[in-house]
Amino acid sequence: VQLQASGGGLVQAGGSLRLSCTASGTIFNINVMGWYRQAPGKQRELVASIGSGGTINYAESVKGRFTISRDNAKNTVYLQMNSLKPEDTAVYFCSADLRYSSGGAWYPYWGQGTQVTVSS
Repeated sequence: VQLQASGGGLVQAGGSLRLSCTASGTIFNINVMGWYRQAPGKQRELVASIGSGGTINYAESVKGRFTISRDNAKNTVYLQMNSLKPEDTAVYFCSADLRYSSGGAWYPYWGQGTQVTVSS
């Protein structure tokens, strides 16, 4: 199983970026998918998560600016980031809790990270 993230880059403050992350491999189904970020010298933090039924959580710092969504048919999660600020600069990682078979255990997977840099 692999999680492949894309969509990071350099953008000016106030701009937008859209991140995508697709899970591939032997997957029966995926429970929660999410995005985390880690800035230099800081701990990794949750940005947003979305359950298989659509339950969504956001970090307070991104509410009203970021939107998470998913396409279950494509095993893909998206993060639309608007009104970006310099403090959003970080490496963004996608995550997925998935299982290989019906009734099997859930396993957490991480993507490779994609850099988002917001200039002031």
